[in-house]
Amino acid sequence: MNEKIILASASPRRRELLGLAGFDFDVITAHVNEVLDPELEPQELVMSLAEQKARAVAKKHKEQIVIGADTVVVLEGKVLGKPKDEADAAKMLKSLSGKAHEVFTGVCIIKSEKSHCFFERTKVKFCELDDEQIRAYVASGEPMDKAGAYGIQGKGCVLVEGIEGDYFNVVGFPVSRFCREMKKLTK
Repeated sequence: MNEKIILASASPRRRELLGLAGFDFDVITAHVNEVLDPELEPQELVMSLAEQKARAVAKKHKEQIVIGADTVVVLEGKVLGKPKDEADAAKMLKSLSGKAHEVFTGVCIIKSEKSHCFFERTKVKFCELDDEQIRAYVASGEPMDKAGAYGIQGKGCVLVEGIEGDYFNVVGFPVSRFCREMKKLTK
């Protein structure tokens, strides 16, 4: 693909994954109020937030392809976003301990004022965690900017027993699916 794209995200993980996939892109952070609407199903929520981010940037960049994305963790029907503080991170990790949860990432691609949104879902099973493991992981600072308070690609890898689905979706961007969707849009 020869068209330059804009990633409407501050996530270093999304930047890294798009770069690994060979895309030429600029980053312009979208400034939107991320409200987790409890009325929406998780897939609707992440696609809505992704679209809000993409539209916020696309308003000023109408000639370029703009990509927005958002990720949440869902445990027993409850959406877990990013932790508010260390106590919230510890609470999230304790609730995930020994259980399976789902990670949803929504992606929105805007091209020529038309939008195309999709989501990816991955099931993740956590190991049983003791209080010391949780304290040490929270003290590392890693959980603080991540949905569900963990990063599978970092120190949080030791918390995960297994996954079903797209690993990169759990990192925060379903790269393979994104490439397939982009190919459809640019034909």
